[in-house]
Amino acid sequence: MTFQGWPAEALDFYEHLEADNSKTFWQAHKAQYDDAVRAPMELLLADLEPEFGPGKIFRPNRDIRFSADKSPYKTHIGAYLEAGGYIQLSADGLACGNGFYRLAPDQLERYRAAVAEDVSGAELERVIARVEKDGPQVSGRDTLKSAPRGYPKDHPRIELLRHKGLVAWQEWPPAKWLGTRSAYTRITGFLHASQPLTDWLDGHVGPSELPTR
Repeated sequence: MTFQGWPAEALDFYEHLEADNSKTFWQAHKAQYDDAVRAPMELLLADLEPEFGPGKIFRPNRDIRFSADKSPYKTHIGAYLEAGGYIQLSADGLACGNGFYRLAPDQLERYRAAVAEDVSGAELERVIARVEKDGPQVSGRDTLKSAPRGYPKDHPRIELLRHKGLVAWQEWPPAKWLGTRSAYTRITGFLHASQPLTDWLDGHVGPSELPTR
């Protein structure tokens, strides 16, 4: 079997979960989640694996230990690809992301140095323009309100320097194509369009070398 999109029941499941985010609802409708939501995601990841590497689905339970919101379940299904990329389905439709969502301290140091340097910094600006021309939008994460320490406030790329993460993101509202193979085409189109950003980040920032806690 190959991925043929998500049925309308997948979005219905999340619409009802948003209204009744309870263990009682989840247990009563788990078969709907397994068949209409998770199974298509598993097929999608299998189809993507030859080009984009293995993928993994995030657990549906929320981590509520330090949250004021004690709702037990996420109102979306999310999965990430080993080679880079994130896929999300919810009642709001489909969304995809790519890039470095949260930079570790050593990554952040390398990122800022590369942004500040004339050649690599200008290259990143060109990469962002290219990615956004193809559809995805590039945005920063955990952005500082002022210049990071050691960098002038009037640096020509100060907006990029203030970010603590950088990702490409694209969303599509619910539509009939979501239940067809066209969903695969849109997802792979996003992954290809956002690849230049990932390539820049891999080349100039790379993985964190700090010990895992």
